[in-house]
Amino acid sequence: MRNPRTRWAVGAAAVLSLSLSACGGSGFDDSGTDSQASAGPASIKVLIASSGDAETKAVTDASSAWAAKSGNKATVTQAQDISQQLGQGFASNNPPDVFYVDAKFFATYASAGSLEPYGDSFEGKDDFYPALRQAFTYDGKLYCVPKDFSTLGLQINTTAWAKAGLTDADIPTTWQELAAVAKKLTTSKQVGLALGDTRDRIGAFMVQAGGWVTDKDATKVTADSPENLKALNYVKSLLADGSAKYPKQLDSGWSGEAFGKQKAAMTIEGNWIAGAMKNDYPDVKYKTVPLPTGPTGKKGTLALSQCWGIAAKSKHKAAAIDFVKAMTAKDAELSFAKALGVMPSRQSAEAEYVAQFPQDKAFIDGAAYAQAPVNIPRIDQVLTDFDTGLQGLPSADPKQILVRLQKNAQAVVGQ
Repeated sequence: MRNPRTRWAVGAAAVLSLSLSACGGSGFDDSGTDSQASAGPASIKVLIASSGDAETKAVTDASSAWAAKSGNKATVTQAQDISQQLGQGFASNNPPDVFYVDAKFFATYASAGSLEPYGDSFEGKDDFYPALRQAFTYDGKLYCVPKDFSTLGLQINTTAWAKAGLTDADIPTTWQELAAVAKKLTTSKQVGLALGDTRDRIGAFMVQAGGWVTDKDATKVTADSPENLKALNYVKSLLADGSAKYPKQLDSGWSGEAFGKQKAAMTIEGNWIAGAMKNDYPDVKYKTVPLPTGPTGKKGTLALSQCWGIAAKSKHKAAAIDFVKAMTAKDAELSFAKALGVMPSRQSAEAEYVAQFPQDKAFIDGAAYAQAPVNIPRIDQVLTDFDTGLQGLPSADPKQILVRLQKNAQAVVGQ
């Protein structure tokens, strides 16, 4: 089983890049398609990368409600491989009107001119969390508004915690404390910490150390830095002494599985783990707390998000924007949160969300200091290569991993 949050096939990134680059520039002609194609009701196509039947039903039901109210029509399609299907749609000048855009691929779409940059004029745009707006901003423009988000937190098996003689006073708030409790929780049958082996988990330590792959504006590569080296050396030390292990070392597809099977006493995952624990491991008692701070006391987590993209060449932009307004209204986002386990992207929904889901407070509090994904066009393969380097710890040299990332990322930025 793969991480349930990973909805897009890695191999599709190459298809996406080829499809967009083959078109050149925006990939479309400039015929008059930037306004409503004709008077009267519009019929829009909506493509989603659904996590399952529950999400497809939730979006379909919300779309039907919008159609009934607006007089328009929305046809929702669950993608088999959304990267590939969008790439083909852009290349053939026949993309869906509205679609999910993962933050990992957003800059590639935006740089190719495939997205309508409607975000800056979107009513109430400032209500969306700043880190999420940053994730979908390219060349100074907010292209699309976030539909929801997740952050990372530290999950603790409370039974294993008590058995090890630990109390609430021992909940780790620093790297040193995390290392200490991970070591104390490690037994012959259970590792202290199960940690995902990619930048989508290990990257949180880079942020806590004060580093990241790029600067805030994603204009300068900052991978090979003392801060990032400190983070990777710390992760390497946990792996080297056996107090932390990657999922594959625990015969698991992702950290949540290892945690659910009680092969790990702690893990670092997003709020989607709640659904997996409820469905697959209902007897495991656990709680989520904020991630520990870095060496200088800096808080850090990662924001994982998707936005509602609108095709630059959609013939029904007015209807598409109205559709997005309906999907991102506060009540709609709270309904999606209840149905799917995601968190609302609107700050105005936070208090009500926490009241309904108090166990997720650590996750939503992370929005205030979360780092958005790397926002550089066509950097997917570079980051995949970085993941490969991270998977080589603890035997690999962290410095060389960062030097390679710096070189490869800089080459992409320089294009």
